[in-house]
Amino acid sequence: MARTTDRAPRGGHSGVSIEDVAAAAGVSTATVSRAVRGLPRVSPATREKILGIADALGYVASSSASGLATGRTRTIGVLAPFVSRWFFSKAIEGADRELHARQYNLSLFNLGGHGSNRERLFSKTMVYKQIDALLVLCMALSHEEIEHLQKIDIPLVVVGGHVEECPYIGIDDYAAASIAVRHLIGLGHTDIALLHGDDETDLNFDVPRVRIRAFQDVMAEAGRDVRPEWDTWGDFTVRGGQVAFGRLWNQPGKKPTAIFCASDEMAMGVVFESKRMGVRVPEDLSVIGIDDHDFSDAVGLTTVGQRPDEQAELGTRMLLDELDGIAGAVRSTVAPHRLIVRSTTAPPRSAASAAQARHPGDQPRSVD
Repeated sequence: MARTTDRAPRGGHSGVSIEDVAAAAGVSTATVSRAVRGLPRVSPATREKILGIADALGYVASSSASGLATGRTRTIGVLAPFVSRWFFSKAIEGADRELHARQYNLSLFNLGGHGSNRERLFSKTMVYKQIDALLVLCMALSHEEIEHLQKIDIPLVVVGGHVEECPYIGIDDYAAASIAVRHLIGLGHTDIALLHGDDETDLNFDVPRVRIRAFQDVMAEAGRDVRPEWDTWGDFTVRGGQVAFGRLWNQPGKKPTAIFCASDEMAMGVVFESKRMGVRVPEDLSVIGIDDHDFSDAVGLTTVGQRPDEQAELGTRMLLDELDGIAGAVRSTVAPHRLIVRSTTAPPRSAASAAQARHPGDQPRSVD
């Protein structure tokens, strides 16, 4: 069984660092970290050697490991750029559900919507002394951050999208956005606007850009024009959707008959603001989003649904299985998504009028 080295230093070696132990043992600091904390992927012989050297040098490991026979903190870190927005709160809920079932704790690292705290969050203190594994929610990691985490060698998984060099869990964002745009085109819409969330902060890495590319590709395949003046930004919030719709609708010229929104929160903002401005949904404007937010059903929002809580729950299960010694437990996985047709999408008025003229007894219907 692994022994904890969390004890008072002897012989005046109070300044012994993990680097000193690694040099004496002829191994990397990552291997020392794993050995003294009882983490997998260290052979019994190497672990015993490292623990003996650490004991002899008086190396003081994390105080949070005190009293744990394994040397682990039994705590998983969750790194999020926001905690108030739907995706992140649902993902944290899913992670906590799995951690509670496995008798682990959750340590939340919140960037507060920007990257100012990143240097502190990615310090050795965060990793060595507080957590056994890290779940990253829907944000980019720089090459330096990924390299740092790989050197420390704790299990890591990203939830909510694709990150180079890291295992990740998330929906196929290109396919999800394509389904949404094809739904509008299938209803007969040719004048379709785009409300995306690419705010260039890189917090959401490639997800916004993938959804934009899907919109552009599907429109081109269908022979539809992508009008630059109908390309607007809403930062993935309800308020952002409201402001973006006001900006879009108040400009002069032709109006779109449908709008593809890259998130449900922005789509709901469009629905709320359109009502305030006297624009009828779906008679004057069809609206579709992505997510299936908790409020989407009440709003009647057509959307492409996903389950961030289940994605984070799966990611957390992978991390814990890896900690339990199951090799290859952490791996990239594509999560499911599905089109959910509700009342905010319908054929454009011109198409509906033509259909009504051909079949006076029929009412236009949305198609799945």
